[in-house]
Amino acid sequence: MSDNTKLTDVVMPQLAESLVSATIGKWLKQPGDRVEEYEPICDLITDKVNAELPSTVEGTLVELLAEEGQVISVGEVIARIAVAAPAGSSAPAAGTAPQAAAAAPASGTPAAPVRPAALSLSAADAPMRSRYSPAVQTLAAEHRIDLSAVPGTGLGGRITRKDVLAFLENGGAAAVQQVPAHPGAAGAGQAGRPVPEAQQQPALQVIQAEAQEQLEPVRNSGLHLSESPRIPTIEVEGGLGSSSEYLIDVTPIRNTIATRMRQSVSEIPHAWTMIEVDVTNLVILRNKVKDEFKRKEGINLTYLAFMMKAVVSAIKDYPIMNSVWAVDKIIVKRDINIALAVGTEDSVMTPVIKKADQKNIAGLAREIDELAQKTREGKLRLDDMQGGTFTVNNTGSFGSILSYPIINYPQAAILTFESIVKKPVVINDMIAVRSMANICLSLDHRILDGVICGRFLQRVKDNLESYTPDTKIY
Repeated sequence: MSDNTKLTDVVMPQLAESLVSATIGKWLKQPGDRVEEYEPICDLITDKVNAELPSTVEGTLVELLAEEGQVISVGEVIARIAVAAPAGSSAPAAGTAPQAAAAAPASGTPAAPVRPAALSLSAADAPMRSRYSPAVQTLAAEHRIDLSAVPGTGLGGRITRKDVLAFLENGGAAAVQQVPAHPGAAGAGQAGRPVPEAQQQPALQVIQAEAQEQLEPVRNSGLHLSESPRIPTIEVEGGLGSSSEYLIDVTPIRNTIATRMRQSVSEIPHAWTMIEVDVTNLVILRNKVKDEFKRKEGINLTYLAFMMKAVVSAIKDYPIMNSVWAVDKIIVKRDINIALAVGTEDSVMTPVIKKADQKNIAGLAREIDELAQKTREGKLRLDDMQGGTFTVNNTGSFGSILSYPIINYPQAAILTFESIVKKPVVINDMIAVRSMANICLSLDHRILDGVICGRFLQRVKDNLESYTPDTKIY
C-alpha cells in the first residue's frame, strides 16, 4: 500500500434491530477490483430477506476477511478497502497515478464510460444485469432513466452507479426519452438528427428484445402466479449416480421459515374457522372496472385488493384481531399493517402494506402489485418485511378451496381467501347459480375466542357482499 492511501474496514452492518448476524452469500468484488462509492461489494443473506452491502467509500478492494457462506456477527470486519488520501495530504506515488487514472476516468471524458458493446450482452453473458442496487434505482428514478438502455460494466453485466452517471453525462436520459414507441417511427425520425442519435439503436434493440421476452406465455391463475415463477436452484451433494436419493442444501430463508413455523405451532394454540361468502356482485364489479384500471394504472386489478379492503374495515370494527400475546398482557396495535403472503416456487415471503386502513381499493391494488413483483424479483428490502400486524393470504390464486393456515408469529390471526367457484345456492327458496368463495381464519386461542372471530368473519362477509357495480375503487 502506498503512502497516499489508507485502509478502511468494511464491517457487517446491523440491517435491522432484531438481526445480530448475516451470511455472506456471494462476493461481487475480488481483491484488486476497483470499488465505487455505493457500489455493491457482496450479497448478504439474513433470516428475513437477502440484501446487498454497498461500499461507503471509493477505492480498491485489497482484502477479504470472510468467506462465502460464512455467518458474520454485526460489527465484525469482513473486508478492507484502500482509499486514496485527501488531495494535498501527500504526493501521489509514481506507480499509482496511472493506475488510478485508468481505474477511474475523469468525469469530463464524454465517450469513454459508455460502451455500446455492453448493450449487446445476452442474458447468459450478463446474468446480474437486472439486479440493481438501491443507489442505482434511486438515481434512475430521479432522472427518469430506463435502466434497460444503460450499459453495465459491473460484475456479470451489473449496472453500477458510475454507469448511470456516465449515461447521464452523455445525454443518455434525453436519448431514451426520444426513442419512439414503435420501431417504424424510429426509422422515420432519424433524418436530420445529430450524430449521437446513432447510439440509440443498440438501446432500442435491447428494449425491443426485452419487450419480445414479455410476450412469452405466462401463468395467470392469480396474484402469485401472474408470471412463470422461478425454478429453485437445487444443489445436489454427492451426485445422483446409482443412488436412489439426493440432498438439497437448506437455505437460510428456508431455515427461517421452518423455525418460525415450528415456533408458531408449538407456542400458539391454533384454532380455525371458515365462512362462505357470496361474491357475485364483487365479480361483476371487478369485470366492470378491471380494463379501465389496467389502462390507467398499468397493473391488474385482482380480487385480493377488494378482499383486503373488506378485512381492514372489519379489523377497525374489531381491533382485538390486530394484537399480539405478551404473556401478562395483550398488545393491541393501533396501526393496521397487513402482511401479504406471497409465494414463490421455493419460499413464502410476507411483505407488509403499512397503514392499510388509510388506502382505498386502488391504492391497495398498487401496493399488492408492487410487493408481489419485488418478491418475485428478489428485491424486497428489510423494511418491506417488518411491522406486520395481521396476515392475509390469497390461496385461491392456485385453486385452493379450503385451507388451514399457520399463524404468522407473533400475530394473533391469519386469513385466507379461497378460490371463487360458481355453485348452485338457495335464495328465497329458489336455486340460483352464484359465485361463492370460502374465507378461512386461523386464530391464537390465547387471545381470541370463537364468538369474537365469528363476528369478525361475519363482518368481513358483510363487507364483501356489500360491493355493488357502483362501488368506487378510488
